[in-house]
Amino acid sequence: MSSSALFLTPSEAAKRLGVSTKALRLYEQRGLVAPVRTAAGWRVYGPAEMVRTAEIVALRALGLSLAQVTRVLQGEAEELEPALAAHQATLEDRVRQLAGTVEKVRGLRSDLAQGQMPLAGELARLVGPAADLSVAFDLPWPWGGERFELRDIRALNYIIGPLGSGKTRLAMRLAETLPDAAFLGLERSADGGAAAQARLDADSALEARVDESLAWLVEDGAVVSKPLIALLVGLETEGPAILVVDIVEQGLDQATQEALIAHLRRRDPGGRPLFLITRSSAILDLAAMGADEAIILCPANHSVPTRVAPYPGAPGYEAVATCLASPDVRARTEGVIAWRPKVAQ
Repeated sequence: MSSSALFLTPSEAAKRLGVSTKALRLYEQRGLVAPVRTAAGWRVYGPAEMVRTAEIVALRALGLSLAQVTRVLQGEAEELEPALAAHQATLEDRVRQLAGTVEKVRGLRSDLAQGQMPLAGELARLVGPAADLSVAFDLPWPWGGERFELRDIRALNYIIGPLGSGKTRLAMRLAETLPDAAFLGLERSADGGAAAQARLDADSALEARVDESLAWLVEDGAVVSKPLIALLVGLETEGPAILVVDIVEQGLDQATQEALIAHLRRRDPGGRPLFLITRSSAILDLAAMGADEAIILCPANHSVPTRVAPYPGAPGYEAVATCLASPDVRARTEGVIAWRPKVAQ
């Protein structure tokens, strides 16, 4: 292996670490990491820099701000203890869930030893993630009343489909059918953020939550904008147990989208589920999906929407990948609709 293979460009390093290149630049600006410079002056990340940056990313994932990360890397352990305590509580909760699953497996094996087959649905519930929420309803037009069932709802649920596939209608029906759910439409930023600002002015607690989230996002490279603030107002508003968001990337540049999805993935595992309509590859990075995320595809032929596994070869994977585009492409094609010539009578 050549020595050059040990050094990564910022984009390669960012992809491997699961952060944006803007976040790497911010870490450098804060003096947290110093990339190597090539003879031509280009930044590259060698093994030592990757280890250092991985530490920064890990500390951020534990919930520390960049100021706290700086102090921890300087040897001040006081900032780390509460973050580790919270992480321990999360892990212990998962252990309890796994212990319950182990008991179910033990019970099924005992039943099999006595000649008793598992009941319908037991195996599916066993191998799938634990879920308390499910939904079933007759689909609206253009599906013509076909039945749709979603048996487990993840923390992050992406709704995707080509233009005219009905994904917005599906999202709105989900918001109508799921208990205590709300639909956050595109009008959130249509008025230039005036409505969002009015809500912030009237609710100091909401304003504090939005400011906290905004600070985190900016530290990860997001650009403050009225569409971002309007979105955060919707996301941070207390009340609905489930939130369905129309075109979550609306009005956000790539760095902001990358920071946003990283922020949403860091939420409390027990937080409210989110359904996100998207066609952005920055929001729905198929290679970065976690175990508590799911894709719902609305096919172009108006077949019943279906769950799609995030790996090549899975049914529907190619259709999902085809629907996705980078933020710069999405920006260029925003507002473009399909055109078909009239058929002669």
